[in-house]
Amino acid sequence: MQSSSSERTAGQASWQWDGEADGADEAPGDVVGAGGDGPRLSRRGLLVGAGVLAAGAATWAFGRPGADQPAPAPTKPHPTALSGPTPLWTYRGSEAAMPERLTGRPGRPVFATSTGLQLLDPATGDPTRIIRLAPPDRDLGSDDPASGRAVMVADRVFTISRGHIDGRHLTDPAADVTVALPDGLNDDVVLAGCDGTTLYGTAYSRPKKGATALGRQVFALRIADGALLWTSPADTGEQLLTPAAGPDGAIAAIRSPEGRAELVIRDAATGRQRWTAQGNENLRWCTVGQRAVYVPDGSGGLRALDLATGTERWRFSPTPPAQWRTMPPVADSGMLYVPRDNGLVSGHAETAPGGLWSLQLPFLLDRRSHPLVVNGVVYVPGPAAAGVCAIDATRGRLLWTFRDSGPGKDVWSLAADDDRLYAGHDDVLHALPLARV
Repeated sequence: MQSSSSERTAGQASWQWDGEADGADEAPGDVVGAGGDGPRLSRRGLLVGAGVLAAGAATWAFGRPGADQPAPAPTKPHPTALSGPTPLWTYRGSEAAMPERLTGRPGRPVFATSTGLQLLDPATGDPTRIIRLAPPDRDLGSDDPASGRAVMVADRVFTISRGHIDGRHLTDPAADVTVALPDGLNDDVVLAGCDGTTLYGTAYSRPKKGATALGRQVFALRIADGALLWTSPADTGEQLLTPAAGPDGAIAAIRSPEGRAELVIRDAATGRQRWTAQGNENLRWCTVGQRAVYVPDGSGGLRALDLATGTERWRFSPTPPAQWRTMPPVADSGMLYVPRDNGLVSGHAETAPGGLWSLQLPFLLDRRSHPLVVNGVVYVPGPAAAGVCAIDATRGRLLWTFRDSGPGKDVWSLAADDDRLYAGHDDVLHALPLARV
């Protein structure tokens, strides 16, 4: 299949179609059109017409300040080659996605970009609503402040505007709510996540004249009425990690007092510290399971710390000459699924370090690869050219690998509902049928 030039706008170079090569659009002449007796349009005429249409669409979309009207539906061409399950639909955005702007997995198809969230119909992939987002604030001292700008939970997305928390409903704009931030949270706020009833985050006080550091406090806010449940002073450098309270009512943070990395476990109901554990320079993530908190061990392996006490329960590390590094694991129903940067994925019971199964994937992984577990299947996203693998969570058996033909530079991102897997990279999002075990 070869796309027409009208399907390839300036600056969109993330897809290459069959037969498209350097110089393919230059000959013969400056004329586009099919054969036969019909009119042949000049390329200049097409470009002028496209410019008029684009200007009209921009006027409609941005001419009403504050409105959350749906964006014009972009064309949705299918890639030229697919392998694996057949997509139920494919959506192509007008710019590259930024899934790191979302905290929490959406339960509906959401295409996040630098400007906002494009919500899609789960059955068709058609745009239904767009939610504008403020540009990421790079002055708050976080390694990745963009990751906390929008928090997804159930049927809502929460964002911060100056002095307010906005809760936008994914399907019903009439159900949107805006809650004023209570006293004590009137500075800059970054949301860390939500457990369905409570929002957690970090408030930053801008440094006063002559000061060199931001003041910080962590907090919990009840969604129903905006009531501030608690605040707790946070040391310089402390940053909430987990997007919601764990099974034992715990939330996790890291902090770096005097250059030393520490893991801090706080009580989700009160904000008080339960325990701390010394970490290492690689302590940038943790996973909270049913019985333990999992953190990197500093030498490429994994440590399991008792959720109640912080004592080490077990660890495993690469044995020379093996060289690999664990990525953030996924805990689900008493099981732990551990991806490694060499492409090996293993399944473990949380109670013991020994693996129940392991599977070597045909691609390497990095920290941007975030596996997802749905109905007994582990979905592991790889680089754009590698695709997504579906693995039987009980036996470690590869069920399928999905790939598309479009070149890209991003790692696949995943979300799911009860019926579909939403898998995307760069400017495309596919809806796939869930794998069957």
